[in-house]
Amino acid sequence: MFVTSHGKVNTPVFMPVGTQATVKTLLPDDLIALDAEIILSNTYHLFLRPGHELIREFGGIQKFMSWNRPVLTDSGGFQVFSLADLRTISEDGVTFQSHIDGGAKHVITPEYAIQIQEALGADIIMAFDECIPYPATRDYAQESLARTHRWAKRCRAAKKETGQALFGILQGGMYPDLRRESGEALVNIGFDGYALGGLSVGETKPMMHEMIEASVAVLPEEKPRYLMGVGTPEDLLEGVERGIDMFDCVMPTRNARNGTFFTSFGKVVIKNAQYERDPQPIDPECDCLVCRNFSRAYIRHLFNAGEIAALRLGTIHNLHFYLNLMSNIRTAIERGSFVQLKKDFMKKRERVDV
Repeated sequence: MFVTSHGKVNTPVFMPVGTQATVKTLLPDDLIALDAEIILSNTYHLFLRPGHELIREFGGIQKFMSWNRPVLTDSGGFQVFSLADLRTISEDGVTFQSHIDGGAKHVITPEYAIQIQEALGADIIMAFDECIPYPATRDYAQESLARTHRWAKRCRAAKKETGQALFGILQGGMYPDLRRESGEALVNIGFDGYALGGLSVGETKPMMHEMIEASVAVLPEEKPRYLMGVGTPEDLLEGVERGIDMFDCVMPTRNARNGTFFTSFGKVVIKNAQYERDPQPIDPECDCLVCRNFSRAYIRHLFNAGEIAALRLGTIHNLHFYLNLMSNIRTAIERGSFVQLKKDFMKKRERVDV
């Protein structure tokens, strides 16, 4: 558990993704009803639209979006580096072309990334890092890692006394020794928490697990450890088992909008014809608003009819599934029964997704 100026956050925790200062299809009251303790928004997107200074004028991101619980902002590094041919990396920072305003050029330096996030007013802000592609050569990973560490020092030096927590981001590609080196370097700089970046980018699950273990081994237990952009329900359990405290991923919300629902026994692809007359809820073991009130047949109808309610109901169900899983994990850890919970969860999901 850690405390922010907008309330406490119980860990391990899953953070719904609200890239544009909104979790798609939901209102803040929906998130509160789901008991989401913290959400994630994105610096890159909010910098481009509507602009960090506008959000500052409104008193920060919480007031802007009418959400009075904690917010974490990603530095935007992943989005900037995913622009590929539209950006140029230098020691100073990154020059890139906007995907919104006709390809206008912008420059984000480590100092500016901190300035933007301070204006946004999130409770937790992230250092600016270089996210390398997978696969990457060792030479490139090592060169990039050294730059990320230099940028991390600049972010630390640029941060003002705003009451915001600043997390450093470990990189190092798929090289465990570089992951350990990154963790040690960031701990020496000193941050309020540590994030593992550059994972779930195409590597195998065993490889990701190896990188998590190498990273966590050198990080202080008393500081939050955040696995960025991960992942499936199984990934959450594997991460918690390896010492991860915080997760975020678009998977539950994006899958919901495409008609794929997470359940206690696997995935349900609601558009499949087999659900046309199915009176059961999405997940008979789920007590969310959707499963208490609506049948698979009805939700399938909404998707086929192109009704907006389909996206909303799907998102509510999937986020409830993720947040309820994390709540059960926390309870199991307190009771000393996490190993059994994981074993039972995995066994139930061995059946084929439907």
